[in-house]
Amino acid sequence: LVLAFFGISPRRHLREMAPALLTAFSTASSSATLPLNLECSQKSGVSKRVASFTLPIGATVNMDGTALYECAVVLFIAQIYGVDLAFGTQLLVVVLALLTSLGVAGIPAASLVAIVIILGAVGLPKEAIGIVMVVDRFLDMCRTTVNIYGDSCCASVVAKTEGEYVPGNAPAA
Repeated sequence: LVLAFFGISPRRHLREMAPALLTAFSTASSSATLPLNLECSQKSGVSKRVASFTLPIGATVNMDGTALYECAVVLFIAQIYGVDLAFGTQLLVVVLALLTSLGVAGIPAASLVAIVIILGAVGLPKEAIGIVMVVDRFLDMCRTTVNIYGDSCCASVVAKTEGEYVPGNAPAA
């Protein structure tokens, strides 16, 4: 919707970003996908100047999927153990998830370390992380894909607002 609002074709953008999104899904690593994300974003119309600035920042800071996942996992584990978390404790989980998601490395399963930290902070058993390890890899692949796509959408919008978006802009050889 944001792309369409700024006059960028979401369908074309998705098609141009497909190689980066598939790489993000298969590697579950924002860092490993960054070079291909830069290339695909430039191919979709983002100038090299904007892509080189926005995408590395996004790969590091745009971990909102990770923050949501960390919150959901901690609340899920609390429910499994029958622990009622007070509103203040839930707020602490949200704040810790936001802060730790900023520092999580762009590699597979890095969020598990942050979840263990949050579990310890709210008094839940750290070994409960084993419950979610079974499905974490697939969910990590999905989160990384969404984060990479969000980074590319942001780069496109910034380029459009700065007058540096030219659809079909292929990178210089």
